[in-house]
Amino acid sequence: MSEAGERNRPQHTSGDQGDGSRRTALSKRDEAGVRGRTTIADGVVEKIAGLAARDVAGVHAMGGGLSRTLGAVRDRVPGGSSKSSVTRGVKAEVGEVQTALDLEIVVDYGYSIADVARDVRENVVSAVERMTSLEVVEVNIAVSDVKLPDEEDDDDTEPRIR
Repeated sequence: MSEAGERNRPQHTSGDQGDGSRRTALSKRDEAGVRGRTTIADGVVEKIAGLAARDVAGVHAMGGGLSRTLGAVRDRVPGGSSKSSVTRGVKAEVGEVQTALDLEIVVDYGYSIADVARDVRENVVSAVERMTSLEVVEVNIAVSDVKLPDEEDDDDTEPRIR
């Protein structure tokens, strides 16, 4: 058989390979992983990171005051929300094998900002790496505000008057 014909011939998936080795189901799965490419959109990583950050005690909200206010207005207008509230305050840059994240958070009064930032960073890195298999190279956190107990939320859905 010609050299080209030999290269294009299907490989045996079980049994003897001629050299006495046997291929296993595991090695077939490993080979299947290199037969294509998986790409993950920035928005997917932003959603994962946003949800993971909100799960941390002491995080009152995501995003700065203006972005939260504008987001609340967009959320109230039918069809007006161009960016999900889950991704508010999160920006991701996604490469082929790595990602970097920028988060903007509001911390509840009484919590240690350093501890909240550390917990957010750990939770976000864990969730993103577990779900995407991307390496998180950095998580930058900007604390834009502290929510005082007597302050009203900017994005409160209750009308002020009835």
